[in-house]
Amino acid sequence: MEAIMKKPQAAVGRRCRKQASSLAGREKHALSSNQAPDGPCTARAGTIPEFPAGLAKGQEKVVLQAPVSPYHLFRDTAEITVFRESLLSWYDQEKRDLPWRRQAEGEVDLDRRAYAVWVSEVMLQQTQVATVINYYTRWMQKWPTLQDLASASLEEVNQLWAGLGYYSRGRRLQEGARKVVEELGGHVPHTAETLQRLLPGVGRYTAGAIASIAFGQATGVVDGNVVRVLCRVRAIGADPSSTLVSQQLWSLAQQLVDPARPGDFNQAAMELGATVCTPQRPLCSQCPVQSLCRARQKVEREQLLASQSLLGRLDVEECAPNIGQCQLCAPPTEPWDQTLGVANFPRKVSRRPPREECSAICVLEQPRALGGAQVLLVQRPNSGLLAGLWEFPSVTVEPSGQCQRKALLQELQSWAGPLPATRLQHLGQVTEHGGVRDDGFCGHIRRPISALWPSPQVVHTFSHIKLTYQVYGLALERQTPVTTQSGARWLTREEFHTAAVSTAMKKVFRMYEGQQPGTCKRSKRSQVPISASRKKPSPGQ
Repeated sequence: MEAIMKKPQAAVGRRCRKQASSLAGREKHALSSNQAPDGPCTARAGTIPEFPAGLAKGQEKVVLQAPVSPYHLFRDTAEITVFRESLLSWYDQEKRDLPWRRQAEGEVDLDRRAYAVWVSEVMLQQTQVATVINYYTRWMQKWPTLQDLASASLEEVNQLWAGLGYYSRGRRLQEGARKVVEELGGHVPHTAETLQRLLPGVGRYTAGAIASIAFGQATGVVDGNVVRVLCRVRAIGADPSSTLVSQQLWSLAQQLVDPARPGDFNQAAMELGATVCTPQRPLCSQCPVQSLCRARQKVEREQLLASQSLLGRLDVEECAPNIGQCQLCAPPTEPWDQTLGVANFPRKVSRRPPREECSAICVLEQPRALGGAQVLLVQRPNSGLLAGLWEFPSVTVEPSGQCQRKALLQELQSWAGPLPATRLQHLGQVTEHGGVRDDGFCGHIRRPISALWPSPQVVHTFSHIKLTYQVYGLALERQTPVTTQSGARWLTREEFHTAAVSTAMKKVFRMYEGQQPGTCKRSKRSQVPISASRKKPSPGQ
């Protein structure tokens, strides 16, 4: 135990000073010659390639000169070789059987293989694998080639994408397919650089995934799973969203990728983060690279120090304190949390809370329409949030609710002509004391809506907006309004459930269905309490 105490003060300190001096020299050389230093393990310390677009030269030098301890790097090729072999061996035995992997592995045509990978990578952005599987299968059945997708309508794309979330992804995927077919001779670019430069909606990660998996280019990728793996393996505690840390992670990914099996390696790194090196309760005992994991080593050292009941606990992390605060270490204001273990890495990024908006929305229905009851839907603009999707008529209102009824009625009449204003019913709002407004009754049954719904409003959180819908209903009796504008249409209830509508609209309709005469007990389709919708949705919502 005495040796453990002395090592950080003496041997480690001397080594850190030596490393810091060497590091500073390499950085100086890199800045003066604009060339990467020799050696696979030292090149990453002084130079960080591929700066983000728009980064000024002055900012570039700040990134290059920032102190980074070799402790956070891979120091020799032997360590890299062990990492590659261990990870790929594990992947060969443990990888999940996923439809896009089967599609890519069994496809000999490179363009079709690239398309299969492209679709899966776009769908998997911010969306869980379990959610994507059915969408991917239906997509590839409907549009098995780039040419098929290019000839589809945006309406068809939105309809199939409905419920998957982040709807601009589907639109951009189709735009990319059309560009390949119409401008690139039907051939997908083969390198990450040309993929990112030529195809709309293809960023650095997607380009690297397609290039490595479909075309075998030795290029690394960094997604959320890879960020977590690399931050733990190299004990990187600084903000992973910062420019310096982000570029260091990309540099590490490029350094580690196996040139013989780049696609498998990248998928293995992502698989490890998704199934073993998870955000909470990681399965460290099942990790194929645990012997190289600095986060795991730090946990073991902290446990050893704590078991000895040392009075002055020592931070034995091998870093470079004599050249200033290491830019890859956690800041001093965020001390080690013993209860988290390896989950201390990566550092949790503070996110800006979504802005809050309120909307009054109305389900306008013709219960006695020929062919069955119909509801009115209008199409959103072709740009912005939920572009091109269909929704119930709505208006943005103040949370206070003043004048929302009048504004909503005007919006409805602009689409459907004159309407009986007295039949526009607000479906109620629970007050702080559990009461409801005087119009809060379910059909003809004089029972408060709060007895059916914990909170008769729909709250839906998008990526950057928390939108509260005040839901209204208007059922027409013996009146068939004529829609005078394009961009609106009447659908049966069955057609609604297969239309290109967002998850939020389905929530609104479920609420409306549950409060109609004869449906107060609600069908299985309607049995989704609004309280559940208050929970933060999955990334695909």
